[in-house]
Amino acid sequence: MNAPPTLPLIAVTMGDGAGIGPEVIVPALLGQDTLRRCRPVVIGDAERLRQAARLGNLACEIVPVSGPEQAEFTPGRINVIDLGLLPADLPWGQLSAVAGDAAYQYVRVAAELAMSGAVQGICTAPLNKEALHAGGHLFPGHTELLAHLTGVDEVSMMLATPTVKVIHVTTHIGLIDAVNRIEPGLVERTVRRGHEAMVRAGTPRPVIGVCGINPHAGENGLFGYGEEEEKIVPALEVLRAEGIDARGPLPADTAFFLAGRGDYDLIVAMYHDQGHGPVKVLGLEAGVNLTVGLPVIRTSVDHGTAFDIAGTGKADPGSMIEALRQAAEMSSAPAR
Repeated sequence: MNAPPTLPLIAVTMGDGAGIGPEVIVPALLGQDTLRRCRPVVIGDAERLRQAARLGNLACEIVPVSGPEQAEFTPGRINVIDLGLLPADLPWGQLSAVAGDAAYQYVRVAAELAMSGAVQGICTAPLNKEALHAGGHLFPGHTELLAHLTGVDEVSMMLATPTVKVIHVTTHIGLIDAVNRIEPGLVERTVRRGHEAMVRAGTPRPVIGVCGINPHAGENGLFGYGEEEEKIVPALEVLRAEGIDARGPLPADTAFFLAGRGDYDLIVAMYHDQGHGPVKVLGLEAGVNLTVGLPVIRTSVDHGTAFDIAGTGKADPGSMIEALRQAAEMSSAPAR
């Protein structure tokens, strides 16, 4: 079965070639459902993918292409934009500046494809931050790197599981700093990004539940110092006036209970643990990290480079399969 041209094109970056990225990409792209969902093109090194295929005893054809327009999507074939950056004898499971630089270059090419409209989504295999820095690229991770490469000032993290989707107003900062950073403009922009992502994924009128900051969302001033009224309510008034169905501020415990039973399409969490904790209970095993606010949706696996098992053929492709599924689900159909 050939993948139809109406399916989204997804750039799959190979990550750190010394890690398990190549080993999870090959079986994920050979999975029987992949070509029913999307048209994936790997940005990486063809020879490393062939080595990974041999490690997993997987029969496939790994074909270098110059761009997505050259790719053919047939069972058993993996298309790769081959940058040829890794030596053939690159050790598995060892920190390498060469592999760190290569991981950067894979993401750079994916970003260029996204900016030109050649792909509708990006799915990233893990990179190693120490190797990335050793290769001369001082970014905390994929999110900041992609924002830089696409010229985007502000992005949001979304966690997606089969049960609930959560977008975060703040993420990797301390709780006191998070409360200080939250303000109506940031809340409004975050909800908009979440709304746009849900619409792009096929939910034309998403119902969005917006958490408060304090226990019981402040309970009319009983808890906290009026943060909900000051920082969240003005944003919701603007959004609702424009027809966006954003409800709240809601007590977080109630919001996630209601989302779990299907009342909300998306929950807006104010800070990291408010969103991550419930997601880990409700479906971490099938959870995927998404970056929204880029020119395209970006998804990633929920694990690292796993140097301890790289090159052994033991890597589990489950998270990559799910990341591909979510990338396909959340990405727009290509323009025709």
